[in-house]
Amino acid sequence: MTISNSISIDKVISELKLVLDKKNNILTEYEERFCYAYDATAIGEKLYLPDVVVLPENTEQVAQIMKIANKYKIPVITRGAGTNLCGGCIPLKSGIVLHTSKLNKIISIDKDNLTCVAEAGVVVEKLQQEVEKLGLFYPPDPSNLKVSTIGGSVALSSSGPRCFKYGGTKDYVLGLEVVTAKGKIINIGGNTVKNVTGYNLSQLFVGSEGTLGIVTRVTLKLIPLPESKQVLLVFFDSIDDAATAVTDIISHKITPSTLDLMDQKTMDTVEQFHPTGLPTHYDAALVIEIDGIADTIFVQAKQIEEICYKNNAKDVRIAKDKKEADEIWFARRSAFGAVARMKPNVITEDAVVPRNKIPQMVKAIRKTADKYNLNVCTMGHAGDGNLHPNFSLDLRDHEEHERLEKAIEELFDAAIELGGTLSGEHGIGMSKAKFMNKVASNEVLEYMKLIKNSFDPDDILNPGKILIK
Repeated sequence: MTISNSISIDKVISELKLVLDKKNNILTEYEERFCYAYDATAIGEKLYLPDVVVLPENTEQVAQIMKIANKYKIPVITRGAGTNLCGGCIPLKSGIVLHTSKLNKIISIDKDNLTCVAEAGVVVEKLQQEVEKLGLFYPPDPSNLKVSTIGGSVALSSSGPRCFKYGGTKDYVLGLEVVTAKGKIINIGGNTVKNVTGYNLSQLFVGSEGTLGIVTRVTLKLIPLPESKQVLLVFFDSIDDAATAVTDIISHKITPSTLDLMDQKTMDTVEQFHPTGLPTHYDAALVIEIDGIADTIFVQAKQIEEICYKNNAKDVRIAKDKKEADEIWFARRSAFGAVARMKPNVITEDAVVPRNKIPQMVKAIRKTADKYNLNVCTMGHAGDGNLHPNFSLDLRDHEEHERLEKAIEELFDAAIELGGTLSGEHGIGMSKAKFMNKVASNEVLEYMKLIKNSFDPDDILNPGKILIK
């Protein structure tokens, strides 16, 4: 087998084996490589099989792997947990999949300076648990936090439900250790909250989806752990009323940590998957979490309850204890899994609109789904205008797949017309690259390509993602 007309994969593997001294750190068998042809994106029947999968244990090994890749001009696709939903981890041009699961150490937690250092393969929930033991808090909260990694969060600039109050991953990255396309190890940023020393390269790498370099270690900002929190579940007969309630809550100078939305189809699907007592006849529900000083939580909860009823809420449930709060969050987080039980595939999209345009965008999603005879469940982060329509379908049905492709383009057109954009937290990957010219001018796209070419002139770092050459 050859990677190109002149390069034998056996030769490349033999050199990689000199770097990765343990047998289980390099995967070459077809069965071993097969699962790395996919991430969480439903892409149909086409198979993108990597030539080899490597599992480095330290940054120096990553650097050596990149030197080999650069020598032979072999693509390298960095992969964390593979939970990407836009094809960001798929090896479009084969090559080497570099799996970060063994870069899984929390190097340090600095309680005095409110920072921590973690390797790219550390699972987000694990980091949260460890810092919370010390009374600290890492707010970014992707829905798949039990498996998603810090490196993946940086690559996608992940956010999650708490973004409205606390911001996303980009707001907590202070510094990065990065391996370049040529195998050099560089350290950018630092461990101080203030740092305006030259170009802000750390933020350039955040959200770059592994196309500019391989992040191996991250320095993150932490904050004090909130003293207390409370969860409310609010139901409305109209999605418009739910959106108006969100705006009204914010206008009253209340800043919940979470303002999440579920539509009727989502609630109905969740109830079929894991009954939690959600009333499925309402058009929409808001999952609202508030946190802060214990004495203020009760007051904020009552204020929010009053505001919601003023905006035609039909029922407001305030969690009595942690168990009830966990049940509410389980219902919200299980939405994707619930939709996945309906048909073989789920396509989860990620459009963003100004917060006050949420009703129009939800209506556009429903109208488009009806137009193309597609089943859709919509949820999202109402506090920041980020909506996630989940389409359940069977990609083996080529006609249905074609209808979906048309629907998705129309949804992005609707979001853009409402003043929004293509993604809030899932990234661009391969699936949205073809839409980039809808939101970026030719001059902006050319500037992005100049940046890509400067960092990766041979296009070996996750080729085919974000930008179409």
